[in-house]
Amino acid sequence: MADQDKIVAGVAGKAEAKAPVIELRNVGKVFRTADRTDRAVLEGVNLTLREGEIVAMLGRSGSGKSTLLRIMAGLVPSDHGEVRFRGAPLAGAAEGIAMVFQSFALFPWLSVQQNVELGLEAQGVPKAERARRAEAAIELIGLSGFNSALPRELSGGMRQRVGIARALVTEPDLLLMDEAFSALDVLTGETLRDEMIDLWESGRANIRSILIVSHNIEEAVMMADRIVILSSDPGRVRAEVRVSFPRPRNRDDAQVRALIDEVYALMTSPAAMGPRMATLAAAQQIGFRLPNADISRMEGILDLLLEAPFLGRADLPHLAEEAGLTDDELLPACEALQLLHLATLERGDITATSLGRAYYAAEPAERKVLFGRQVLLHVALAAHIRRELEAAEDGEVGEEQVLRELEAFLKPEEAERVLAVAIAWGRYGEIYAYQYNSGMLTLPEAEEE
Repeated sequence: MADQDKIVAGVAGKAEAKAPVIELRNVGKVFRTADRTDRAVLEGVNLTLREGEIVAMLGRSGSGKSTLLRIMAGLVPSDHGEVRFRGAPLAGAAEGIAMVFQSFALFPWLSVQQNVELGLEAQGVPKAERARRAEAAIELIGLSGFNSALPRELSGGMRQRVGIARALVTEPDLLLMDEAFSALDVLTGETLRDEMIDLWESGRANIRSILIVSHNIEEAVMMADRIVILSSDPGRVRAEVRVSFPRPRNRDDAQVRALIDEVYALMTSPAAMGPRMATLAAAQQIGFRLPNADISRMEGILDLLLEAPFLGRADLPHLAEEAGLTDDELLPACEALQLLHLATLERGDITATSLGRAYYAAEPAERKVLFGRQVLLHVALAAHIRRELEAAEDGEVGEEQVLRELEAFLKPEEAERVLAVAIAWGRYGEIYAYQYNSGMLTLPEAEEE
């Protein structure tokens, strides 16, 4: 499927008649690997946000969501293409663009009032005007009376309110939200999300456009006018979905549920992985970006899938609800089950394979043997480590050696994450052992003897 040619619902609408706030034209970003090879993080991204619309951005790990957001914020430059804000080229951080971070990013030694005033101080706003506008923003976001409190005295939800107030106080044309609700508990996140929608609908926040980077599909459908889905390795705009329902939206409405299902289907389709990922998987190269999936979660999902009421096949949103998992927890585990041929994903549904059914029925020791066999067959990195161990005279390989090999494909932090997944999977399947103190991978003890 060609990039950007999958349009689930027409993207023509009222927002497109309005002036563009920010435009990305053929934007690309590369990183240089350890062997000095350039690899694309983003490639050919074309995206326009217009006045009066909320856009949500979804994508798997490796899709470059956070990188793209930082390019739009002016925090990092693009290597290719052009970014235009209010019709002019964007060069560095610009007044009129504000950002809310997942980690709150507050200065712990400053009070709520002082944290909120920071952006205005950077703009050179006089002290009296800063104080007046900060107080208004604090009241707007529901923190009146906490002006003098320090961040450590606040709950997570209240700290994020401070982060939002700090962004709103500058009255930005464009508000960028990077996983802004994901660090909060479910109820607090939903409450704050609903309050943001109320502020948007009322016009009290004086924002022209909002971009939300999220891993939560339901959140995207409940908040956005348009959902942009990125493919991975490199990140490209693969699909745009118009959400035509008026706000506030009822998550139990049949049309809303159908749209959530459709977005799940797009997120779990092979095309969402991107062309390079598909090639790596087929070629069984070690640089394949393994899903960040915990074994106990994988087994828990498979067990739930094969019990009533699902009996082997489930709609992913329904499964997420039954399992009490977020999309960020569910989707990687389901992708891992598919990678190991224990389940298949198709159009937003997961189905246990015959091998998955055998795994479900097996005793714990048998599960380990079966898991290890599937890892060796379908995880190139694990098979590579095993071959290296068998070839080594002392039966040992250092993790630093494997990391250097991975960094020919992945950024250093991503290489560490992928190796950690491969080590956990290999240890569970008893393909190899790992010594935490020395960082050495070894053959299993029984095989060494």
